[in-house]
Amino acid sequence: MLNFNNIYYLLTPNYLKIIFSLCISLQFQIAFCQDAEFTQFYSNPIYLNPAFAGTNNCPRLSTNHRSQWTGLPEIFNTTSFCYDQNISKIHGGFGFMLLSDRLNNSIQNNRISGMYSYQIKISEKIRLRAGLEATIWQNKFDQSQLTFVDMIDPIRGFVYSTANNTLNNSKNGIDFSSGVLAYSERFFIGFSTHHLTEPQQSLHDEESKLERKYSLNIGCHIPVDNQNSFKDKWIISPNIIFKKQGLNEQLNIGIYGEKGAYVLGLWYRDNQNYAFLVGAKVGLIKIGYSYDINLSRLYLASSGSHEVSIQINFQCDNKNSTIQSFSCPSF
Repeated sequence: MLNFNNIYYLLTPNYLKIIFSLCISLQFQIAFCQDAEFTQFYSNPIYLNPAFAGTNNCPRLSTNHRSQWTGLPEIFNTTSFCYDQNISKIHGGFGFMLLSDRLNNSIQNNRISGMYSYQIKISEKIRLRAGLEATIWQNKFDQSQLTFVDMIDPIRGFVYSTANNTLNNSKNGIDFSSGVLAYSERFFIGFSTHHLTEPQQSLHDEESKLERKYSLNIGCHIPVDNQNSFKDKWIISPNIIFKKQGLNEQLNIGIYGEKGAYVLGLWYRDNQNYAFLVGAKVGLIKIGYSYDINLSRLYLASSGSHEVSIQINFQCDNKNSTIQSFSCPSF
């Protein structure tokens, strides 16, 4: 006699895979048509706005890794590598970025970007940068990682091949973005537009464009005491970042507290999302860690998200430089 309890417990995890697979197969176009998300916006500034390229003056190398919704198995894992620096001879800065955004083991988006920013001196204290970005992107879909209903034998479980072979393996294209950034020693404001050409990214024949994303970031640096020097003083930096992509809107409100080599931060995002951040500088290296938590009912299923950043700010000779550096925040 068959033990139906054993069969139930054997197939239940696989039925969960089926449900997830069906969701992926029906919604993968949506997954392709939204950008990867980072919480440590300023540890990866050229991802936020290409006009940030070269604002550190000296060469800057940074990497971010984000594991999102860790309560679910291998859902979102995003990694980026960035480099940028200022070159006075070209009156601005340049940078490049590698990004890999993986959804489970079946969907992956890879991007290679190059950017250039041009700096204009508005006054003795205010600088304006305009940036352009060109990107080569690739979407990859591995259907072998999914399970479908037609693969199931009622007795033996998953033993058949699926007849669902209608998806392409990958798609490539070119994308462009732009941005502007105005900043002084204590205040900064930037606006960027990503995906100017709204490239078609669907692996089906249907139309599925990556919609333009508009981002506005505003922040300032406030020394706690009345002295003008930032060195070894507590610095409070409130920030606002607003993003809009298609029908999706996101408001981020955050504040950093920095003293010497250490930073604490708190961000609030729409729908009861909070992020806590700690960072430290060790020599030329800055290391940051943030934890995102959703206090809505979604947290019970998804848990939180972890993000780690490492940034290396190389030394250089700025004696003859006419370029003003963009100061904190750095995480």
